[in-house]
Amino acid sequence: MTQIEDPWKVKLGIVVPSWNTVMEYEFQRLADASISVHAQRIKHTDDSEASLNWLSTQAVGAATLLSHAKVRAICHGCTASGFLKTPDEDLALAAEVEQVTGIPCVTSSASIVKALRVLGAKTISVASPYEAWLNERVAQHLKQAGFEIAAISGLGTQSHGSISTQSVLALARSVVRPDSQAIFISCSNFRTLEIIEQLEHETGLPVITSNQAAFWGTLRRIGVADRVPRAGKIFQYSSVD
Repeated sequence: MTQIEDPWKVKLGIVVPSWNTVMEYEFQRLADASISVHAQRIKHTDDSEASLNWLSTQAVGAATLLSHAKVRAICHGCTASGFLKTPDEDLALAAEVEQVTGIPCVTSSASIVKALRVLGAKTISVASPYEAWLNERVAQHLKQAGFEIAAISGLGTQSHGSISTQSVLALARSVVRPDSQAIFISCSNFRTLEIIEQLEHETGLPVITSNQAAFWGTLRRIGVADRVPRAGKIFQYSSVD
């Protein structure tokens, strides 16, 4: 049989909640022509704690299907479900996916933590579309990971993908405090790519978002040090360490 050369340098797999309309869109725009993005969905139609926890139990099965496409790395892309775990539990999920599939795996939530650490940020401001209970869990997870929260604010909605980028920008501006060392915008179903560069320029602070950090963390996990223009200061860093 003739060996056919793979047309892509890297194939990335992402696991997304079924209602998510943003993660694929943003990953495809972060990727250049040498990177392909392949998604597998898990049924998810509400952000209750039970639904988010159930979603995590389906991650291995979804990742197994992605492995059939011979992707180089897999990212479990539901940020909120990762934040309901402890940082160690979140890393354990990625390790389980790796063990079953034989493919390097990261989670978006662990990639966020690593990005903030690489930036040297200790005190962060957090913006999200989430309801109050979920923001409390986000803050708890980040504190367990060693960060201090300067401010956290959410929009109190589950219609994450319908929020305009200008509303996201206004929310992010509202959480900046004098002691903020970084801005984190949470949710892989929240559009942020168009505002990262502007927000960093306005505030002088590095900006981390769920999809941007997930893309960075996935590439760096397999040693790909590509820089992405206008996607934030984090892409200046070639390693997660």
